[in-house]
Amino acid sequence: MATASKVSLSTADCGEYHVSGITAESAAKASQVLQENHDNHHIFFNKSGFHNHIAHHILTLYALGASPTQIQRQYDNNKSYQRAPPPVNDGVLEDLHDPVKFRRYLANERYYHDYLVFFQREMDKKGYEDVLNEYVLKGDERADDMLVRMYAGFLHPIIHLGFGVEFKQPAIMAEALAMAAVHDAWLAPYFHGAESAANTSTKPGRKSIVTLLDEISADKKLSTAANWGDGNKIRDGILKRAPDEMINYASQFTVEPTELTEKSAEMTNAGIYFTGGAQHPPKQIKFDFYYMHYVNCSIFFSSFLKQPWISEHNQVRLLEWKVRLDLCMYASRRSPKPLLEEITNYKGKQQSSLDGIIKRVIEHNDDGHAAKLVRAIAHGSEVSRPYEHSEKFRIKDGMWLQLEHMGKWSTLPSIPTY
Repeated sequence: MATASKVSLSTADCGEYHVSGITAESAAKASQVLQENHDNHHIFFNKSGFHNHIAHHILTLYALGASPTQIQRQYDNNKSYQRAPPPVNDGVLEDLHDPVKFRRYLANERYYHDYLVFFQREMDKKGYEDVLNEYVLKGDERADDMLVRMYAGFLHPIIHLGFGVEFKQPAIMAEALAMAAVHDAWLAPYFHGAESAANTSTKPGRKSIVTLLDEISADKKLSTAANWGDGNKIRDGILKRAPDEMINYASQFTVEPTELTEKSAEMTNAGIYFTGGAQHPPKQIKFDFYYMHYVNCSIFFSSFLKQPWISEHNQVRLLEWKVRLDLCMYASRRSPKPLLEEITNYKGKQQSSLDGIIKRVIEHNDDGHAAKLVRAIAHGSEVSRPYEHSEKFRIKDGMWLQLEHMGKWSTLPSIPTY
């Protein structure tokens, strides 16, 4: 049985998108290596904050049907550069029970292990559902601060949380909470500014995501606010040189509880649209590495909608924040106009079925970004199908397999490991 300190996968829970025929042997092997990673490795593999992606990679491989041998090999490829966390400090662990002292250790990777053990013990006492509601979704000062941190680091904490929720693994959820705690919170003015503007507007935002993408692209000030030399193009570009403009556009996206399923699919489709369409012919087809994370994160919102312990209010809020950050990320790369013809006319090096693409990414030696992308696009195809008649959904029909091929050849040669 899976607990806050024990990983135990079941073939009954193979993920939002998974292939058929996943074996108990693969579940056992994935559980084994994920447990080793949980027990022995920091969430950052260096002090510069580069993320340990082992949990993401192994769970994705598992969902895509990797064998025990393939799972072990990919784990071995990536464990070599991980590092151990510092020992737990009992004094810090005690301080974390005090809401005031809790804040003292935030945004410092030194305390990852302390936060991890703290959240594990909280889950043991209260259950992961109550812990996530208390520390992330409650809406008080501490929870709102943690929610902001969930979206930090190019979405890595909420991606990690999504994997935990999707595969029903409290230990992965505890890692996600600890990961969020050691990220920073500079996105807070943006999220709260957009939320306040949306809530106080006399005319609720009803624009589609693709309409907002078009408007952002046409806004010269906003779409040129980020510069090549900016250390972080959202923080040092968009939110420094055009914060009011960005908040204005972001506040125009809102969700009603009755449309959560459709809006979640719209978010997924729009993210794949601007990521796959951001090409620069005649240069080689490539997917922007940062845009890719916003696609890879999209699959988890389908899982969030299925959790009875996440209120409708919080499901709406999670989705609105995701889309508002998607819009900001789109602007941060100078809002390239998505070129659908680059998708429809793409001629890959070697055409194959989706099954063939999946087999190739399982064998590819990286830290999981390619496999996550392939699975997220496949999931996008499924959730978009009921709505492809709508003009809000610009990725349709045969574009999906084209995007899988583009993603495969775009990511397979080499990708960064952040």
